[in-house]
Amino acid sequence: MVKVSVIVPFYNVESYIGKCLESLVHQTLREMEIILVNDGSKDGSAEIAKQYVKEYPNQIKYVEKENGGLGDARNYGIPYAEGEYIAFLDSDDYVEPIIYEALYEEAKEIDADMVECDFIWEYPKKKKEDIVEKYSGIKEMLVKARVVAWNKLIRKEIVEKNQIQFPPRYRYEDVEFFYKLAPFIQKVGFVKMPLIHYIQRENSLSNHQNERTKEIFYVLDHVLEYYKKNHLYEEYKVELEYIYARYLLCSSLKRMAKVEDKTIRKGLLKETWNKLNTTFPEWKENEILNTQKTWKNRYIHSVNGITFKIYSWILGKI
Repeated sequence: MVKVSVIVPFYNVESYIGKCLESLVHQTLREMEIILVNDGSKDGSAEIAKQYVKEYPNQIKYVEKENGGLGDARNYGIPYAEGEYIAFLDSDDYVEPIIYEALYEEAKEIDADMVECDFIWEYPKKKKEDIVEKYSGIKEMLVKARVVAWNKLIRKEIVEKNQIQFPPRYRYEDVEFFYKLAPFIQKVGFVKMPLIHYIQRENSLSNHQNERTKEIFYVLDHVLEYYKKNHLYEEYKVELEYIYARYLLCSSLKRMAKVEDKTIRKGLLKETWNKLNTTFPEWKENEILNTQKTWKNRYIHSVNGITFKIYSWILGKI
């Protein structure tokens, strides 16, 4: 029986994929499979991947598709998964040998729908541990969970039954996937060890901001539409409003403030402020924002028409 299926899309990562695959084929959990999805690579990544398939034919499945982006490649890999649980790993990252055994054992011990672990931000000259703040219940999960797909083990049945997919050809694919998945996760487990090395590349998409930064609007709107369509919106409206404001005034604002083209940058910043105040005109009255007195919430609450411009300028200089 396959306990865990690890889906690994790759595109032009010949300098990284070998280390990624080396960390996967030597896992302590033996009842697992690796699903490699070649998303139209044009460098030597495919040759490296195929060599690993040749050496470990019983551990690795290899599939190819036309380039469609990370989310599309992950979606493509899901139907090939035979495991009870699925995991996603980016092909430029690597993992500790015990990760999937540790995640699976936690999942089985408490009958969890999802288990997540800590990870390490790995920069060229430094490392930093990212430690989860534990949460329980769907509402707390929406507010506190780390919205990435690759540090989690997820019960495959939930993904398939509810047809949860990543948005194809959009950035911020983890945001849409996670928030659509969250309402169906009844029990979460935690492995309090940093077991994933999250590699920070200077030439990665996340370090180059342009007009595509606005795709966060589309992704968040997809989430709101999904909750409304599935009659979940009223139950989680407070959390959704808070999430929406937090994204547009924190991480997203920082990215938009760093767009080099002045005209595009000004347009994105204006659209950010308009989107927030049109979608949630009473966001400043949000219960979470006003009761959880964190530094981030104090900052968000201080934003108005004037300070928004000041903070945007400051974030662009950092």
